[in-house]
Amino acid sequence: MSTASDSTPTIKLALVGAGMFGGDVHLRAYADLQRFGIAGQLARVGLDEHSRDLAPVKFDLVAVATRSEGSAKKSAAAFKSITGHEPKCYHGEAPWDDILRDFPDLDVMAVATPDHLHTQPILSALAAGVHVLTEKPMCLTTQESDEIIEAAKEKNLIVGVDMHKRYDPDHLRIRDDIQNRIGAPLYGTAYLEEPLEVSTSTFKWVESSDPFSYVGPHWTDLIYSYYKSKPVSLTAVGQKKRLVRDGINAYDAVQVRVDFDNGMSINFHNNWITPADFEGPVNQGHEIVGADGKVESDQQYRGFRWWNANGGSRTSNNHFTRDVLRNDGTKAYIGYGVDSLTVALVAICRVKFAGATRDEVAHLYPTAEEARITCAIVDAAAKVRDLNWKYMQEGKGATVTARFADDGITIIDPNSPKVFDTIYGKPL
Repeated sequence: MSTASDSTPTIKLALVGAGMFGGDVHLRAYADLQRFGIAGQLARVGLDEHSRDLAPVKFDLVAVATRSEGSAKKSAAAFKSITGHEPKCYHGEAPWDDILRDFPDLDVMAVATPDHLHTQPILSALAAGVHVLTEKPMCLTTQESDEIIEAAKEKNLIVGVDMHKRYDPDHLRIRDDIQNRIGAPLYGTAYLEEPLEVSTSTFKWVESSDPFSYVGPHWTDLIYSYYKSKPVSLTAVGQKKRLVRDGINAYDAVQVRVDFDNGMSINFHNNWITPADFEGPVNQGHEIVGADGKVESDQQYRGFRWWNANGGSRTSNNHFTRDVLRNDGTKAYIGYGVDSLTVALVAICRVKFAGATRDEVAHLYPTAEEARITCAIVDAAAKVRDLNWKYMQEGKGATVTARFADDGITIIDPNSPKVFDTIYGKPL
């Protein structure tokens, strides 16, 4: 195993992508690991039984990589300002290759690149025998998800997916308690609406994605984590009205309805055009109606609100991430945004230091196999959405759907001579 000395068990990490999420959540989470290890985080996620075993483990962020040299240096400097340790900088179109070359004993590659650029660094890391911790969605197609899963299985490697909605304390209460009270699920709605700056300035790749592919996976995974039910069909539509005014050929909003094999139907609504003067960072929530009741969960407004002169009225989600002031003036970084990184790293530690297999630790974290469900939904929804967009412009209505069955994923298009088009031939 990698060691800082002959007696210190060490996990060496590299971070690829340091934008909005990589440069904030990942970087700060790894800074706390660098300084204090992982044991102090484990009670938050119900894994404190491993605290004594993992207390001696050292974490070392050895590299940060971004597309541009400037952003890599900025991230490395930020990390050094917290920890006193400066990771090596890499930049370019495929900087992960350089990292894997320079650090043959690397343990974990964290992937926080744009959504459509996840697959290659993941597969490169797995080929080199390196565990992966990736942002959602793991990838954008079902084919790519299967390639990732097979590569990980072949070498007994972990691919943890950051599905942090699972670890929101309100969602844990729904999963472990409320869903049993409301009875068999009938229908529901989940929404996450991002600010306009995300699609117009923060990200330069919005034309390669859409708001559902970007943030919808949080909710599709959350619903799966509640019920462990697979999709059987979906339909999807999208709109292009606001972003085109700025010369951006991307969807403003996308709505996807997914029907599951337990009989429930869930509507997922996402946009990234919320005006800047909205009182919260994002607007988000979900509700589920059951045969014996209903649960409503508003993740935007949780009862915490303030206003001040020239600042307007604001709300804050203090559960996602928050600073905890230490006596020495530094700040610990905790919240459910960190928790889903923690659980995957516990699984990786169990494989590396305790000789566990992937199957033995699969219950600890959101796995690639579970992420495959979301990847399939994203894959099918994108194809249905584009066809329905085309037909809506032609005045034919949004009549295209997708079916998930034992023969794979089939697009059903009444406007096509073929009608039934199987886009992937393996069952979920």
